[in-house]
Amino acid sequence: MVLGKGNCLHWARRLGLVLCLGVLAACAGGPKEKPIEEQTAEEIYKRGELELETNPKSEQSAQLFGEVERLYPYSLWAKRALIMQTYAFHKARDYEQSRAAAQRFVDFYPADKDAAYAQYLLALSYYDQIDDVGRDQGLTFQALEAFRKLIETYPDSDYAASAVLKFDLAFDHLAAKEMEIGRYYLKRGNYAAAINRLRVVVEDFQTTSYTAEALHRLVECYLALGLSEEAQTAGAILGYNYQSSPFYQDTYQLLAQNGLVAEARGKGWLAEIYRQMIRGEWL
Repeated sequence: MVLGKGNCLHWARRLGLVLCLGVLAACAGGPKEKPIEEQTAEEIYKRGELELETNPKSEQSAQLFGEVERLYPYSLWAKRALIMQTYAFHKARDYEQSRAAAQRFVDFYPADKDAAYAQYLLALSYYDQIDDVGRDQGLTFQALEAFRKLIETYPDSDYAASAVLKFDLAFDHLAAKEMEIGRYYLKRGNYAAAINRLRVVVEDFQTTSYTAEALHRLVECYLALGLSEEAQTAGAILGYNYQSSPFYQDTYQLLAQNGLVAEARGKGWLAEIYRQMIRGEWL
C-alpha cells in the first residue's frame, strides 16, 4: 500500500506519541530516590557538592550539608559538611546563617585544619556587608574584630595575609567615615566639631591614608579660629611624617600666607604627638 503525504504525517505523529509514552512509562517505573534518612552521610554530602556546583547561589546545598550534620552528628562527614555549609550560605549571601555555621565550627573544632578558614568566612560575613562611608559602621567594627581574632589565633594559616589586608581596608573605612564628618563640619564653619573628628583620625587612625589630609584640615580649622600655634604644630607633624603628600605643599602655602611656619608650638595635644614622634614613640 502506498501512503500519501497526509497519511505519512499522521503515522509519524502517532509513532512520536507512542515513543513519548514509552519513555514516560520507563521513567515512572524506574528506581525512586531513597528518603534522605536512608542515605549515607557520604551520599548526602556528595548531593550537596553537586548542588553547590550546579547552583552556587541557592541555599539548597547548605540545607543538604545541614542534613549530614543532623543525621550523622559525630561523623567525619558532619565536620566536613559544616565547613561546606558555611561556604554555601556565604555564596548564597545568607550572611547570618553563614556566620552561625562558621561560629559552630570554630567552637567545636578550634584546632582543626579548617578552623582558620571558618574564622575567615565568619569575618567575611561582616566585611562583605560593609556599606559606603555614609552609613553606620557597626559591621566594620565587627569585621575588624573577627579579622583580628583570625590574625592572632591562626597567624600561620593561608588566610592570615588576606585577613591583614582586609583588616587594613576596613580600618581605612572607619577613618574615611571620620574624615567625611570632619569635612562636613569644616565646610559649615563648625570648627570645634570638625577638630574633634579630625583629632580621632590623627590619634586613632594614624596608619591609614587619611592622616595627612586630617592634619591639613586641622591647620585650616585652627587658622580659622585664630589658633596659630596649633596650626603650626599640625603643619610640623605633617611636614615631619608626610612631606611627600600633596597636602604638605598646600599646608606650607597656607601657613606662609598667614606669616607662619611649620614648627611645634605650645603644649596642646598636637604638641604632645609631635614630641612622641621626635622620640620615636609615635603612637
